Formats: sequence, C-alpha cells, structure tokens
Amino acid sequence: MNRLINWIKGLFNRTMDKLEDPEMMLEQAKRDMQVTLQSNQEKAVQAITQKNMLENLLNDQKRKSQTLETQATMALKQDKRDMATQLMREKMNVDASIANVQTSYDQAVATVEQIKIGIKRQQEEVRKKTAEAMVLKTQWKQAQIQNSITKALDGLTFENQFEGFGAVTDKIREKQSEASARQEMQNESLAGKMMQLEDSSRDMEAESELEKLEQRLGLKPAATTVDATQTVSVTDATVATGTPAAPGATQGEAEKALEDLEKRLNSGN
Repeated sequence: MNRLINWIKGLFNRTMDKLEDPEMMLEQAKRDMQVTLQSNQEKAVQAITQKNMLENLLNDQKRKSQTLETQATMALKQDKRDMATQLMREKMNVDASIANVQTSYDQAVATVEQIKIGIKRQQEEVRKKTAEAMVLKTQWKQAQIQNSITKALDGLTFENQFEGFGAVTDKIREKQSEASARQEMQNESLAGKMMQLEDSSRDMEAESELEKLEQRLGLKPAATTVDATQTVSVTDATVATGTPAAPGATQGEAEKALEDLEKRLNSGN
C-alpha cells in the first residue's frame, strides 16, 4: 500500500514538474492568447455581419422611401391627390423606420470600428508576446545548458588528475635509487675483492720474508728446489708493475681488461 501511495505521489510530482516547466507554460500561454484572439476575431466578424445587415436594411428603406416619394409625385401629376396622400403617409412611416435603422447602424459602425482597433491591438500584443516567448524559451534553454555545464564542472576533479604521474615519478625515483644502491654495492664488492687480492699478495710476501728470516736464523733449512716458472712469473710481474701480480692474471690480460673498461666508459659518455 505504501509503495502504491509513493508511486502516486511520484507520478503527481512528475506531472506537476512538467506542468510547471517554463517552456510548457510559455506554449500554453501562447495557445491561450491565440484562442482568445480567434474568439475575439469571431465576435468581430459577427458584429461586422450585423453592421452589414443594418446597412443593407437602411439602403433598402431609403430606396423604398425614394420610390414612395416618386409614386406620390406621379399621383399628384395625375391629379390623384388621395393616392398621393396615402403614398406620402407610407413614406413617412418608412422614413421613421429609416431613422431608427440609421441610429442602430451608426452604433454598429462605431462598435465595429472599436472592435477592429481592439483586434489590431490584440494581434500586435500577440505578436509581441510571441516574440517575448521565443526570447524566454531561448533564455530557458541557455539556463538549462548553463546548469548542465555547472553540474558537469562540479563533477570534475582536478586534484587527483596528476596523481598517476606522481606515482610513476616516485616509482622511477625508487628504481633509480635502487639501481644506485646496487651499483654502490657492486663497487664496494669489487673494491673488497681488490683489497682481498692485495691482502693475499701481502700475506704471500710476508710469508716469503718470514721464511728467509727463519733460514738466516737457522730455524728452518733452506729450500733445495724452486719452481723456475713460478719464480720467473712472479719476478717478471714484480719488475714490470712494481707490485706483486695477482694470481692467475698476466700483464697482457690486465691491459686488455683496462682497454675494455675504457671503451665502455667512452661508449657510455
């Protein structure tokens, strides 16, 4: 039951909204003006018709009066005085009727002229109001469009428009920082390896010097055999570079690696 009542209320409200719509109200007002104008024009036609009928009656009465006067004149010329008197009486009655008809006709003419003036004014007012209705309808449509634009602008959100760009920027910066960290860690790892190589070389040198000291002190017998290849390699590397060579790496390989590194640096620039 409540749903039915709500439905009826909603239907009534929609109907009232339509009835109160300015465009429909203007159309209804224009129709009312047209109906009123047509009704007044019809009344004007009836009034003009009555005026024309009075005019025809007045003309007939005038012709009849003129005819009676002519007949009375002919009777007098034929020495028929009694007939002439009767004709003149009849003419006098017609003339009295003409006076009444003339009064009614004059009133009808004045009324018709007023009606014509009123109709012209009403027609001009209808044209004016029709033009105003067109302007009002245009203004109403403009107001509806402006209202729609305002509603559309109200729904726009510019605050979050560039959030995606900010998120992407943050992500890129994060990846760049991570890449820098990894590069830093890689550099640290390479430096650590180089330090380990240097430590190993120094340990080997210290061990060799310690053995020589032990031999001089007689704590350890002198070595009877020495690997010539290893001695030459270490000596050559020491002479060529001034520092002990890394195990398993020759001077030619080091230079080649250095050249590759320079090429990579140049290509990166």
